[in-house]
Amino acid sequence: MSSENGQGGEGAEGAPPEQLALIRESVRKAKGPRAKPRTWRGAALAKERPVARVLVDKGVLHLDRYFDYAVPEELDAEAQPGVRVRVRFGAGRHRVREGRREGGGLVDGFLIERRDESDYAGPLAALAQVVSPEPVLGEELLGLARAVADRYAGSLADVLQLAVPPRSARAEQRPSPAPLPPPGAPEPGTWTRYERGAAFLTALASGGAPRAVWHALPGPEWSEELARAVAATLASGRGALVVVPDGRAAARVDAALTSLLGEGRHALLTADAGPEKRYREWLAVRRGSVRAVVGTRAAMFAPVRDLGLVALWDDGDDSHSELHAPQPHAREVLLLRAAQDKCAFLLGSWSCTVEAAQLVETGWARPLVAGREQVRAAAPLVRTVGDQDLARDEAARAARLPTLAWQAVREGLRHGPVLVQVPRRGYVPRMACARCREPARCRHCAGPLEAQDAGALRCGWCGRGEESWHCPECGSFRLRAQVVGARRTAEELGRAFPAVPVRTSGREHVLDTVPGTPALVVSTPGAEPVAEGGYAAALLLDGWAMVGRPDLRAGEDALRRWIAAGALVRPQGAGGTVVVVAEPTLRPVQALVRWDPVGHAVRELAERAELGFPPVSRMAAVSGTAEAVTEFLGMVELPQEAEVLGPVPVPVAAPGRPRRPGAPPPGEQWERALIRVPPGRGAALAAALKATQAARMARGSGALVRVRIDPPDIG
Repeated sequence: MSSENGQGGEGAEGAPPEQLALIRESVRKAKGPRAKPRTWRGAALAKERPVARVLVDKGVLHLDRYFDYAVPEELDAEAQPGVRVRVRFGAGRHRVREGRREGGGLVDGFLIERRDESDYAGPLAALAQVVSPEPVLGEELLGLARAVADRYAGSLADVLQLAVPPRSARAEQRPSPAPLPPPGAPEPGTWTRYERGAAFLTALASGGAPRAVWHALPGPEWSEELARAVAATLASGRGALVVVPDGRAAARVDAALTSLLGEGRHALLTADAGPEKRYREWLAVRRGSVRAVVGTRAAMFAPVRDLGLVALWDDGDDSHSELHAPQPHAREVLLLRAAQDKCAFLLGSWSCTVEAAQLVETGWARPLVAGREQVRAAAPLVRTVGDQDLARDEAARAARLPTLAWQAVREGLRHGPVLVQVPRRGYVPRMACARCREPARCRHCAGPLEAQDAGALRCGWCGRGEESWHCPECGSFRLRAQVVGARRTAEELGRAFPAVPVRTSGREHVLDTVPGTPALVVSTPGAEPVAEGGYAAALLLDGWAMVGRPDLRAGEDALRRWIAAGALVRPQGAGGTVVVVAEPTLRPVQALVRWDPVGHAVRELAERAELGFPPVSRMAAVSGTAEAVTEFLGMVELPQEAEVLGPVPVPVAAPGRPRRPGAPPPGEQWERALIRVPPGRGAALAAALKATQAARMARGSGALVRVRIDPPDIG
């Protein structure tokens, strides 16, 4: 090789000398990989506190405890409480080498604490790796997760999967901004409309911990009022957490906080942000850079420093109930946080759930309401159309909409947009007898009959056509739609008002806002967009279908959805009108007419207290095959006061249909038993169910049994 090639030419791989130097430097730096050797065979242990107590991320009940591992000296500095680690799990006692346990598969976990000695007498395996030196699990969050796991008969690892978001290395490498000084106390603003509204803000700003159930007046001011409560808490030098049901509500509170306090004082935690951005925002909260959080369900575990207020908006919304094990509800988690951190609590909604009424009835929280004059000034006029009115109405028989509804639409379109709420999405309606409203079912499989676009009847389960249906109850041959979908309703209204634009908002495409110009907005419950200046009128169709559902919460849920739609309508003084197609004598309809959700919830609570139904009692659902449920009930040692209801068959899930969480696999016949205990015995019930489920898992019982505490639907 010539001297020229030796000094300035390329190496054997064709790389210039500068690049080879960089490669050598990289190799030199990589000689001590942190993750290898993962058994740390022969490595010296940490001189102080050489034992790490680790929670392994297995998520099974019989392993819901801590495991001890040895801390190698090289990991001593990084292996601090709260960090993510990887450990070997599942090695047998016989796999010991040089006094160190080896073998097993690598699993993730959290380092809980460092100790001087282990309670385990045998040899310990070593920590395989510290995934990141960032401490993500503090004592407060760990205590909250343990309380949630115990309440819902779940494992701590499952709760931490909900509480701690997945790691993003790039997000961890970015420093969080410096925290801003506390803002000044805000003015009460529209809180003065409530009898104790200004006093509530004053208590927050002075460092107090008031607990209130807030019945918000109709209109868009609720997001600004929540923002003022957060600002008052920040003014006291404490943190605040607000949980809302969906991203649209989170965006409104986010905009209200930004307008009131400016940028950089709060974090927005929603799934729409993406994993990296969301983790970066979560880290800013964990590091204390941001003291206020607004988010959806997962934000209920946000690690806010010096928590002074937890607030929840619309606790009756299904979105607040977690779908993954152990399926906690955001309201109950925030109640646990309020008790654990001794902070203020605010439960707000346009409506009122039975659980909210119970908080007031027991004296745990105070009501935060407006006077009746304020309610009448803010609420729209509500009119009803019952079965007798429909029977006398030729227009209703011909076109499904009664004359009163047509008049309300026509008058409303002169002044602005009109909202039409339909209980289901799509086009294909399920059919019922026009005379007695008995659901039309298939003669072969008893599935629901549906009307296709061409008018032909088809079974929604087996797909067979039906040409000669008649009602088995009254003998009638006439059919009507049980609930007409949003798309079909939009088509009917579009033909009736050809010069008016028709917009739809539902599962496939949810609108956030609509202009204040005349238009028809057809929406499913929960997807109603906000109209600029409010809607001129609203139609609430097929109310009987919502009230008549076979569920304990049917009336409460129907009233909540109606009030949520009516709250978007202009006040009665500005011409706002709501027409509900439902029987006027029904309790939820009467509560809507009076705009009195609190009175409805109080009466529901009194009835449930007489019958021993939740939330007065605590209840759990045990579901599975008949043999598995029988075996489980035979093993469990229930509290003496427990009452077992059932088991009863669970409806068979049809193949190809969306399944609710906890529902049986398609085609399988399951049974469900309900276990009820009086107040104060819920913890004992959860502990008994958890112990039995853990024992079945430990012995490898193959029959699946699902246990859910406080099931949302009990029939």
